[in-house]
Amino acid sequence: MGMMQEFKDFALKGNVMDLAVGVIIGAAFGKIVDSLVKDMIMPVVGYIFGGLNFTEKYIVLSAPSKAVEGAATYESLTKAGANLLAYGNFITILINFIILAFIIFQMVKFMNKLKKAEPAAAPAAPAEDVVLLREIRDSLKK
Repeated sequence: MGMMQEFKDFALKGNVMDLAVGVIIGAAFGKIVDSLVKDMIMPVVGYIFGGLNFTEKYIVLSAPSKAVEGAATYESLTKAGANLLAYGNFITILINFIILAFIIFQMVKFMNKLKKAEPAAAPAAPAEDVVLLREIRDSLKK
């Protein structure tokens, strides 16, 4: 029974719940950034470079083991069993990571700025014996 109580205490602590919420929000935020990169940024980058589609940039390392259905695209070659070096997909994921890391950096920087802006706590009043000793010291100086 003791182990179950320890687990309950651990699971219901504020830090564990905060971590769970952070992981869920982080996963959703990652999907948003992934969509931003894939659907908004990479098409613009592709347009700037003359209609370049990064998802279709790959090097065929070995021939497919089955017949390729339709045009030889990344998806059809992968389904046919070809071994591909998909550097275009890597570039997309790298840009995704850089954007996500920059946004997280800005969030942490903003949170640290908010922490510094909090007013400092007033110093605690000195203990009674300290006050009494100061009074004795001051009276002896006279």
